[in-house]
Amino acid sequence: MSRQKDRFGGIKWGAAFFGWLTAIGTAVLLAAVGGAIGLSITGGLGQTGGQNIDVTQTGGIVSAIVAAAVLLIAYYCGGYVAGRMARFNGVKQGIAVWVWTIVITIVVAILAAIAGSRFDALRNVDGLPQLSVNGGDLALTAIVGAAIALAVALVGAILGGLAGMRFHRKIDRADLDPL
Repeated sequence: MSRQKDRFGGIKWGAAFFGWLTAIGTAVLLAAVGGAIGLSITGGLGQTGGQNIDVTQTGGIVSAIVAAAVLLIAYYCGGYVAGRMARFNGVKQGIAVWVWTIVITIVVAILAAIAGSRFDALRNVDGLPQLSVNGGDLALTAIVGAAIALAVALVGAILGGLAGMRFHRKIDRADLDPL
Protein backbone atom coordinates (compact mmCIF):
# COMPACT_ATOMS: atom_id res chain seq x y z
CA MET A 1 0.00 0.00 0.00
CA SER A 2 2.98 2.31 0.54
CA ARG A 3 3.80 2.21 -3.18
CA GLN A 4 0.19 2.99 -4.03
CA LYS A 5 0.18 5.92 -1.65
CA ASP A 6 3.42 7.26 -3.13
CA ARG A 7 2.07 6.92 -6.65
CA PHE A 8 -1.55 7.96 -6.18
CA GLY A 9 -1.41 10.04 -3.00
CA GLY A 10 -1.39 13.80 -2.69
CA ILE A 11 -4.09 16.32 -3.37
CA LYS A 12 -6.58 15.47 -6.08
CA TRP A 13 -7.98 18.84 -7.08
CA GLY A 14 -10.85 17.35 -9.08
CA ALA A 15 -12.02 15.34 -6.08
CA ALA A 16 -11.65 18.43 -3.91
CA PHE A 17 -13.74 20.47 -6.37
CA PHE A 18 -16.55 17.92 -6.22
CA GLY A 19 -16.21 17.97 -2.44
CA TRP A 20 -16.62 21.75 -2.54
CA LEU A 21 -19.73 21.40 -4.72
CA THR A 22 -21.12 18.92 -2.22
CA ALA A 23 -20.36 21.27 0.67
CA ILE A 24 -22.06 24.22 -1.01
CA GLY A 25 -25.10 22.17 -2.02
CA THR A 26 -25.45 20.72 1.46
CA ALA A 27 -25.09 24.17 3.03
CA VAL A 28 -27.86 25.56 0.81
CA LEU A 29 -30.20 22.68 1.66
CA LEU A 30 -29.49 22.80 5.40
CA ALA A 31 -29.84 26.60 5.48
CA ALA A 32 -33.20 26.37 3.71
CA VAL A 33 -34.44 23.75 6.16
CA GLY A 34 -33.09 25.71 9.12
CA GLY A 35 -34.68 28.91 7.85
CA ALA A 36 -38.03 27.22 7.40
CA ILE A 37 -37.88 25.75 10.90
CA GLY A 38 -36.84 29.10 12.35
CA LEU A 39 -39.67 30.94 10.61
CA SER A 40 -42.21 28.37 11.72
CA ILE A 41 -41.06 28.62 15.34
CA THR A 42 -40.88 32.42 15.51
CA GLY A 43 -44.11 33.08 13.69
CA GLY A 44 -42.72 34.37 10.41
CA LEU A 45 -41.63 37.73 9.10
CA GLY A 46 -44.69 39.70 10.21
CA GLN A 47 -43.07 41.01 13.38
CA THR A 48 -42.72 44.73 13.97
CA GLY A 49 -39.61 46.67 14.82
CA GLY A 50 -40.55 47.13 18.50
CA GLN A 51 -39.15 43.81 19.65
CA ASN A 52 -37.40 43.35 22.94
CA ILE A 53 -33.61 43.68 22.56
CA ASP A 54 -33.03 40.49 24.60
CA VAL A 55 -35.17 38.49 22.18
CA THR A 56 -33.25 39.94 19.23
CA GLN A 57 -29.86 39.15 20.79
CA THR A 58 -30.95 35.62 21.68
CA GLY A 59 -32.19 35.11 18.13
CA GLY A 60 -28.86 36.32 16.80
CA ILE A 61 -26.90 33.95 19.02
CA VAL A 62 -29.11 31.00 18.10
CA SER A 63 -28.78 31.90 14.41
CA ALA A 64 -24.99 32.04 14.70
CA ILE A 65 -24.88 28.62 16.37
CA VAL A 66 -27.17 27.13 13.73
CA ALA A 67 -25.07 28.69 10.95
CA ALA A 68 -21.90 27.21 12.46
CA ALA A 69 -23.56 23.79 12.68
CA VAL A 70 -24.70 24.06 9.05
CA LEU A 71 -21.14 24.91 7.96
CA LEU A 72 -19.64 22.09 10.02
CA ILE A 73 -22.04 19.49 8.60
CA ALA A 74 -21.83 20.81 5.04
CA TYR A 75 -18.03 20.86 4.93
CA TYR A 76 -17.89 17.48 6.67
CA CYS A 77 -19.95 16.14 3.75
CA GLY A 78 -17.70 17.90 1.24
CA GLY A 79 -14.53 16.59 2.88
CA TYR A 80 -16.04 13.11 2.98
CA VAL A 81 -16.73 13.17 -0.76
CA ALA A 82 -13.22 14.39 -1.53
CA GLY A 83 -11.59 11.89 0.84
CA ARG A 84 -13.64 9.02 -0.51
CA MET A 85 -12.92 9.92 -4.14
CA ALA A 86 -9.19 10.39 -3.63
CA ARG A 87 -8.54 7.34 -1.39
CA PHE A 88 -5.38 8.69 0.25
CA ASN A 89 -4.58 11.80 2.29
CA GLY A 90 -7.98 12.61 3.76
CA VAL A 91 -6.64 15.61 5.68
CA LYS A 92 -5.10 17.11 2.54
CA GLN A 93 -8.32 16.48 0.61
CA GLY A 94 -10.34 18.24 3.31
CA ILE A 95 -7.97 21.19 3.24
CA ALA A 96 -8.23 21.27 -0.56
CA VAL A 97 -12.03 21.51 -0.31
CA TRP A 98 -11.55 24.49 1.99
CA VAL A 99 -8.99 26.03 -0.39
CA TRP A 100 -11.54 25.82 -3.22
CA THR A 101 -13.84 27.89 -1.00
CA ILE A 102 -11.19 30.56 -0.53
CA VAL A 103 -10.25 30.66 -4.23
CA ILE A 104 -13.83 30.90 -5.46
CA THR A 105 -14.66 33.53 -2.83
CA ILE A 106 -11.73 35.65 -4.01
CA VAL A 107 -12.77 35.28 -7.66
CA VAL A 108 -16.35 36.30 -6.86
CA ALA A 109 -15.10 39.27 -4.79
CA ILE A 110 -12.91 40.44 -7.68
CA LEU A 111 -15.82 40.13 -10.12
CA ALA A 112 -18.06 42.06 -7.72
CA ALA A 113 -15.43 44.81 -7.38
CA ILE A 114 -15.12 45.06 -11.16
CA ALA A 115 -18.89 45.15 -11.65
CA GLY A 116 -19.23 47.82 -8.98
CA SER A 117 -22.70 49.05 -8.15
CA ARG A 118 -24.12 48.47 -11.65
CA PHE A 119 -25.67 45.21 -10.51
CA ASP A 120 -26.79 46.33 -7.04
CA ALA A 121 -30.39 45.13 -7.12
CA LEU A 122 -31.11 46.09 -3.51
CA ARG A 123 -30.19 49.75 -4.05
CA ASN A 124 -33.46 50.49 -5.83
CA VAL A 125 -35.75 48.53 -3.52
CA ASP A 126 -37.82 50.68 -1.16
CA GLY A 127 -39.05 49.45 2.18
CA LEU A 128 -35.99 47.52 3.32
CA PRO A 129 -35.03 48.19 6.93
CA GLN A 130 -31.85 50.16 7.45
CA LEU A 131 -29.29 48.94 9.95
CA SER A 132 -28.78 51.31 12.85
CA VAL A 133 -25.32 49.99 13.62
CA ASN A 134 -22.01 51.80 13.65
CA GLY A 135 -20.04 50.88 10.52
CA GLY A 136 -16.91 50.08 12.52
CA ASP A 137 -18.79 47.70 14.79
CA LEU A 138 -20.39 46.03 11.80
CA ALA A 139 -17.01 45.59 10.07
CA LEU A 140 -15.44 44.08 13.18
CA THR A 141 -18.39 41.73 13.64
CA ALA A 142 -18.18 40.68 10.00
CA ILE A 143 -14.44 39.96 10.25
CA VAL A 144 -14.84 37.91 13.44
CA GLY A 145 -17.82 36.05 11.96
CA ALA A 146 -15.93 35.28 8.76
CA ALA A 147 -12.91 34.00 10.71
CA ILE A 148 -15.12 31.72 12.81
CA ALA A 149 -16.96 30.49 9.71
CA LEU A 150 -13.67 29.71 7.94
CA ALA A 151 -12.33 27.85 10.98
CA VAL A 152 -15.52 25.80 11.38
CA ALA A 153 -15.55 24.96 7.66
CA LEU A 154 -11.89 23.88 7.80
CA VAL A 155 -12.47 21.61 10.80
CA GLY A 156 -15.53 20.06 9.14
CA ALA A 157 -13.71 19.49 5.85
CA ILE A 158 -10.71 17.85 7.55
CA LEU A 159 -12.90 15.57 9.67
CA GLY A 160 -14.93 14.64 6.59
CA GLY A 161 -11.79 13.94 4.58
CA LEU A 162 -10.56 11.59 7.30
CA ALA A 163 -13.92 9.80 7.40
CA GLY A 164 -13.97 9.42 3.61
CA MET A 165 -10.47 7.99 3.58
CA ARG A 166 -11.35 5.55 6.39
CA PHE A 167 -13.62 3.61 4.02
CA HIS A 168 -10.63 2.74 1.86
CA ARG A 169 -8.59 1.66 4.89
CA LYS A 170 -11.35 -0.81 5.79
CA ILE A 171 -11.22 -2.26 2.27
CA ASP A 172 -7.42 -2.48 2.39
CA ARG A 173 -7.57 -4.41 5.70
CA ALA A 174 -10.29 -6.78 4.54
CA ASP A 175 -9.19 -10.31 3.74
CA LEU A 176 -10.87 -10.79 0.40
CA ASP A 177 -10.62 -14.01 -1.52
CA PRO A 178 -9.84 -13.59 -5.22
CA LEU A 179 -12.70 -14.50 -7.52
